[in-house]
Amino acid sequence: MTRVVEVPAHFDDRAFDQFARSYGADGTGRVLFDAHAAQWASPYGLLGLLTAGQALAELGTERPLLTLPQEREVVHYWARAGFVRHAEQYFELHGKAPRIAARAESDVLLEITPVRGADDVHNVVNHIQERATAILTQELGLEAAATMGFGMALSEACQNIVEHAGTGGWVAVQTYSWRRRLRRRVVTIAVSDAGVGFRRSLEATQAKRFGDRWSDAAALEAALIQGVSRFRDPGRGQGLAGIRRYLNRWTGKLAVRSGTARMTMVPAWDDDVPLADQLPYFPGTQVLMIVPAVTEIE
Repeated sequence: MTRVVEVPAHFDDRAFDQFARSYGADGTGRVLFDAHAAQWASPYGLLGLLTAGQALAELGTERPLLTLPQEREVVHYWARAGFVRHAEQYFELHGKAPRIAARAESDVLLEITPVRGADDVHNVVNHIQERATAILTQELGLEAAATMGFGMALSEACQNIVEHAGTGGWVAVQTYSWRRRLRRRVVTIAVSDAGVGFRRSLEATQAKRFGDRWSDAAALEAALIQGVSRFRDPGRGQGLAGIRRYLNRWTGKLAVRSGTARMTMVPAWDDDVPLADQLPYFPGTQVLMIVPAVTEIE
């Protein structure tokens, strides 16, 4: 029997828990991911969908099905963002997938890029650093110093996959004009993997200290607030702390979801909650970083 997982019509971080609930409702049968009615998806949503397919593949289940969006503009964006090309590894695709001609690099998009090892992290940062400098200084009005911190934040988020996930993951970067929500241009970084998650990664060194409190939420607290790491080397575990400091300086947002919990550094312009626990389980870790422009859109 085929189990249907509905892909939200507007698939971003705010709709992710809805997707995770549908994804994990029943672990039996072949899975059909139904995205035919999708109208929009952020990089965070697209990476979540890829991660779901990757997780099923690594479990050795029957190859899942995926119905692509019916709207031409939507499926074209999915293809242009690199989603369709990577999805072919994990899904049996249904629907018309457009052919995307080679084009000059865009200043506003790092298409979905796999992260499998340290060399991938290095290549991702080098690939986007020059374009990120132009975006952050010219479009967002940030100081030139912000560009170095941006590269650091991107590198650390990707490096977390290499060091902790136990499997590969994905990264994508996009700029938007948030006219209704913030009236500013923003840059978003989305990173996702289908790995072991923070709880299992830190269990050997931290579970005893937390005792009965040990959970996905406690693991996120240890990593994000206390800066602990599964590595005992001095100075390890400071990557997420560095990301927090960078985003705090530029009034940005950081949200990290792992297992059944999500911890968020909430800026004044956002209405998210600092900690959400007992969420629908989803494999691995998902990271969202948002850097807003200094001034409002005219």
